[in-house]
Amino acid sequence: MDSFTFTVQTGPVAVFFHKTITIPVLPRSGGIYVADENTLPLLQKAKNFDSSMPLVVLAPGEEEKQLSSVERILEAALNAGLARDSVFVGFGGGVVTDMTAFAASLYMRGAGLCLVPTTLLAMADAAVGGKTGVDFGNFKNCVGTFYPAQEIHISVDALRTLPQAEFMSGLAEVVKTAMLYAPKLYQILWEKKESILSRDGDLLLEIVKRCVQAKAHVVERDLKETGERMFLNLGHTFAHALETVAGLGTISHGEAVAWGIARALELGKRAGITDLDWAKEATGLIASYGYSIAPVHPVLAGRNEAETPQLLLNAMKNDKKKKGGVVRFVLQREINSTLVTPVPDAEVLAVLA
Repeated sequence: MDSFTFTVQTGPVAVFFHKTITIPVLPRSGGIYVADENTLPLLQKAKNFDSSMPLVVLAPGEEEKQLSSVERILEAALNAGLARDSVFVGFGGGVVTDMTAFAASLYMRGAGLCLVPTTLLAMADAAVGGKTGVDFGNFKNCVGTFYPAQEIHISVDALRTLPQAEFMSGLAEVVKTAMLYAPKLYQILWEKKESILSRDGDLLLEIVKRCVQAKAHVVERDLKETGERMFLNLGHTFAHALETVAGLGTISHGEAVAWGIARALELGKRAGITDLDWAKEATGLIASYGYSIAPVHPVLAGRNEAETPQLLLNAMKNDKKKKGGVVRFVLQREINSTLVTPVPDAEVLAVLA
């Protein structure tokens, strides 16, 4: 499978898999490239790169995921005289793809969009599904839109030089997808850990394809997260709270998600929802890849431990996924059996101490 197409409310999304890093040929109406300082060298060497087109280069990292960065992209597009049928090309990790997509959704009420993810997290999750946005008021992805790309171009060749921390960040989202939708992928994570960690190209391609297909099938049915798509937030309510309390950019998103999944499994046990054997097995998988499963994540070490659970709970209460003012948690009964439910504050606090 070198490509496949899935369809959402806004139209078809074509996903292409390439052996070498490839970006689309821009239309006659032109376009704009967005990258960060780390991915710029890869972009300039990518197949079909056009140096005559406008280019916005952002500083790397979560700290750059701000409205001011989106303004830079919009200003560059306007100065270049781009039209609604021009194409915004986001080349990079989840921060770049999220902001490029957000800018495209705003420009003339919706310009063309193509995403070229270069991290495992972006390939397996962030670039697929149409969520866009920026952090705001120290809260993760608090401002954004739903705006799927028309094309997504993926080459796992970009993962060869990815820093280890970034690779592990993405792998956490792979674990999440396996637990939610992909028993075969879950089996691969157990059986081929060494090959995964050594970044075997063929195996990574198989893993990314399984993740993309799984997410695409969910997004086809529920683009705007009114039902089943909420399951993709497994671990994320805990994770976003951890990122907020620790300080955005202090801990990678994936590392926070892995910890958050472990907390969700523990919360499910306390609520009498999660099968005890499944919780033990899944938590064991997370720990086997080196992620923290401790009630208090090491990134918060040195803080007042008595106050930390309440700080995390307070951050959760600002979570954009709450409904009717109530925070809801994605919990699992067992693999591929998931639900969303409110949980009393006391139970949440209990798994954070």
